[in-house]
Amino acid sequence: MPYIDRFRGFNSHPRLEGSHAFLSASNYAWLRYTDEKLIERLSTAEAAARGTRLHAWAAEAILLERRQPEDYDILSEYINHALDFGMIPEQLLFYTIHAYGTADTIAFEEYINHPQFAGFLRIHDFKSGVSKTSEDQLYIYAAYFCHEYEFRPYEIDGELRIYQGDRVRIYELDRDYLARVYDRMKSANAVVDKRRNGGLI
Repeated sequence: MPYIDRFRGFNSHPRLEGSHAFLSASNYAWLRYTDEKLIERLSTAEAAARGTRLHAWAAEAILLERRQPEDYDILSEYINHALDFGMIPEQLLFYTIHAYGTADTIAFEEYINHPQFAGFLRIHDFKSGVSKTSEDQLYIYAAYFCHEYEFRPYEIDGELRIYQGDRVRIYELDRDYLARVYDRMKSANAVVDKRRNGGLI
């Protein structure tokens, strides 16, 4: 019978722990990609990484109040508008452990003695990619805000914006739709919470 000894010579890679390689084992579909498909997926991953860096740079510019050249590009416009409106970048909004997210920029102005609304909510989202986007993401952030800070959807006024490509899409806050998102978030959270705590659905 051959002598067996446990191999103890594995290398340590502390800088890579918790990260994922592009050609990872868990995302094994690349085994069947053509070279063209591999390059396409790599380009998508690189664009996502670039988008992450642009968001971080924009947040830093806003925090440091560094205005950008006027009429330069959509990112400059996004930064300048955030400064104009006194917005906070990269703000985490928390409802529950199942429902939270980070708004690119957000501001809330409380009204004093307004007959109808408690305040004005503004949320802006910068998109560095070209994929089709939806204002639903912004309504989810608005619902997180309402849940966390205990505002009912009909108590606030607001505006939502998406900065993408070469234009800004502006949406006046639809309180009826926000109320539906708010209620669905509450019911969906209850389902997930029950399931994760051992309950049956």
